[in-house]
Amino acid sequence: MAGFEAGAEREILGHITEMISQEKELRDRLARQEIDEPTEHARLAGLETELDRCWDLLRQRRARIEAGQDPGEANVRPASEVEDYLS
Repeated sequence: MAGFEAGAEREILGHITEMISQEKELRDRLARQEIDEPTEHARLAGLETELDRCWDLLRQRRARIEAGQDPGEANVRPASEVEDYLS
């Protein structure tokens, strides 16, 4: 079971890493004037929301593990719920 859980965490972290790379690429494309600012901002907003949801899922899973609960029962929450959190 521990191997499966570590694999799920690696998958989530891999997705986060991929989205961070996409953010960097968007900023680079803007700097090279391949896209305009409104396009960059719209795409970044979507990536940031998805990143927030992934980080939230990862935190849920880790909290469940610490509490001796099944991390597989953690769920991706709606963007509207995750975006209302205060850091």
